[in-house]
Amino acid sequence: MNHKALPPLNWLCTFEASARRLNFTHAAQELCLTQGAVSQQMRLLEDHLGVTLFKRLPRGLALTEEGQSYLPVVQDAISRLAAGTTELFSQSDNPPIKIRGSLSFFVHWLAPRLAEFKAYHPHIDIRYISNLWVKDIDDEDDLEIRWGNGRWPGLITHRLTWDELFPVCSPALADRLPIRGSADLAQHTLLHVLGYEEGWGYWLSMVGEGRVDPSRGMQFDTLLASLRIAELGQGVALGRTSMVDSLIKEGRLVVPLDQRVEAGESFYLVQRSGIELHPDTKLFADWLVEEAIRPVSAPLPDTL
Repeated sequence: MNHKALPPLNWLCTFEASARRLNFTHAAQELCLTQGAVSQQMRLLEDHLGVTLFKRLPRGLALTEEGQSYLPVVQDAISRLAAGTTELFSQSDNPPIKIRGSLSFFVHWLAPRLAEFKAYHPHIDIRYISNLWVKDIDDEDDLEIRWGNGRWPGLITHRLTWDELFPVCSPALADRLPIRGSADLAQHTLLHVLGYEEGWGYWLSMVGEGRVDPSRGMQFDTLLASLRIAELGQGVALGRTSMVDSLIKEGRLVVPLDQRVEAGESFYLVQRSGIELHPDTKLFADWLVEEAIRPVSAPLPDTL
């Protein structure tokens, strides 16, 4: 971005007020400036842009064609800046709960449950920021959703998922090239997720399948991307129960093999130890843990 081409913000605010009122004196009163200061800023702005924005008339002002075109641009920019500033930095008695976590977890686990929480607690706002890789929890984050083994020094953890690992693919792919045994995976593109210790190599080893090369296939930095590619029929993903339940129920994915391996890694709710949570944050954290242990309403089909 070429910042040198941008006029100073105070000039733009003065232009917006002057163009809206078509009177330098009235604009000066609105902005708590002198009429001379407003007039000088507008001449500086015109010199900066190399165009004339106002027609100086005996009884006021009129916008030139350039001024008429520029006004909505400036008004939109000022409105966006004001709205963004208010949204991000306004002080409130109920600041939003700041959560950092997996985008896959949000889309497949948290998002379908949020409506219920908001229905009971409409005053609580949530700001969810996705991350790809595990890092130290930020001082500005209230909570974190983290994938791993749950052993992180200095952090309090609450387990949210109890997963099994198993292959998933689209119904179309299963019909076109059936997977009747684990060896048939050699005929398919395996979809890998970077950063997961328990990937295809782990699953193939646990089911005793040595005829499939676990390094083959496509790699992605999120489970979300891997599952989407699987939905499109372009390969076989390694599903995790909590992440694929809804996709299977909706018929977007199927389970071609009844070979499930218990996952040693899970999603955890993480918070810093020794830090007292805001009451709203504690309420949300308690709700998350309760949701995690609530029984699933209906069982999933095991296989095709």
